[in-house]
Amino acid sequence: MTVAAVFLDRDGVINVDSGYVGDWDNFLFVPGAIEAMRTLCVAGYALVVVTNQSGIGRGFYTEEDFHVLTERMCKELSQCGVSIAGVYFCPHLPEAILPHYRKTCDCRKPRPGLIHRAVEELDIDLARSAMVGDKNSDMEAALASGIPHRYHVISGEPYEGCTAVDDLSDACRTLLATA
Repeated sequence: MTVAAVFLDRDGVINVDSGYVGDWDNFLFVPGAIEAMRTLCVAGYALVVVTNQSGIGRGFYTEEDFHVLTERMCKELSQCGVSIAGVYFCPHLPEAILPHYRKTCDCRKPRPGLIHRAVEELDIDLARSAMVGDKNSDMEAALASGIPHRYHVISGEPYEGCTAVDDLSDACRTLLATA
């Protein structure tokens, strides 16, 4: 049976984007994010993190560092009643410092590869799903994937065809009001 999902960018949506967050000491949840994620879980949505992590390719932190931080984030969320169905990340970028990450790929947002992989692995119904992101590339990936509900965390004009929201809590309220 397919499930509806809310795809979440990490930095700027789940945690404060302080620039290339690669360890727990620099990870701080956005106020209200945990409660919003718990509400979405209770409403029956699978939560899927889709995140570009160019800090790996830039040599600021390693894939292992990312996995350690992700494990800690998921553990903290679980203790708060939040279940993360999957975490999908892209360490690549064309100008990466580390050669094995220097490439153009289909998983780096704005391309939809991370979303497509999650859909296949988690049996997600995109027609009932949503995306919450803070960058145009998040919204472009959602559009390219056919995600109908797109919430752009932004203080100005949202990406065309997307809904501007203040934060994940606002996106949660807006999504559940229309569901």
